Amino acid sequence: MASTRVEQAEQKPGLDRVLRDTWYVFWREMLLPLRDPFSLVFSLLQPLVFLGLFGPLLGSAVGAPAFGGQSTLQWFLPGVVVMIALFGTSMTGSNLQYELMTGSYERILATPLSRSSLMIGRALKEWAPLVVQGLLISVVCIPFGFVLHPLHVLFGLIILGIFGIGLGALSYSLALVSQNKEWIFWGVQQTLLFPLMILSGIMLPIEAGPEWMKVASLFNPLTYLVNAERELFAGAVGVDTLYGLLAAVVTAAVGLVVGIRAIGRNTN
Repeated sequence: MASTRVEQAEQKPGLDRVLRDTWYVFWREMLLPLRDPFSLVFSLLQPLVFLGLFGPLLGSAVGAPAFGGQSTLQWFLPGVVVMIALFGTSMTGSNLQYELMTGSYERILATPLSRSSLMIGRALKEWAPLVVQGLLISVVCIPFGFVLHPLHVLFGLIILGIFGIGLGALSYSLALVSQNKEWIFWGVQQTLLFPLMILSGIMLPIEAGPEWMKVASLFNPLTYLVNAERELFAGAVGVDTLYGLLAAVVTAAVGLVVGIRAIGRNTN
């Protein structure tokens, strides 16, 4: 009995070990895009298409007052950056499902890596390209009227990284629960992704919608994240930024708790 408790205590990783293991997992995951940087460049095409084609239509259809005095581009660009993060981190589990099928996941579990680092490292791998993509897109949009506030934009990307850790962990958990049944993972992911995205006001101002949509958006953590990014990209820091940071931290905490429990059940 005593020896069992000692073994359990030894298995509990400290913060320094979690950070070290997270770096190992992050670097392992980053080797693939670093060896194929064209994939990062190609991933910029979709957000640029949204900005170039949907942005002008958005301004004509909704009208300037809905953007709170900002230009269409200044209002729409933060939403596109959030959308990139949303799609990237929510699909973290798809890579895990591939590893489950090939058996490489079992080999990783045989290593002394802390279980939480497996999720955090993967989520940060999705966040790292986002920083590069977000800054590149912002610079590209400067000639078209976008006003760049570098420090505010960087802080906004850090908040997105915190949110991405939680969302990536939840995606990781979903992949473990639905292993050998990929259709469940994609069905749940797509079913939740688009309502959350629409109700957050990423694509269109939620103020232009009916009353029930405005009420529903208040229960969507992504709403506060989008509002925070718009405030920061406009060069300001206020209540929306605080709420967005809080929503990101809560999402990260919930995601890690759910994810660690999912890994524990999967390895028992």
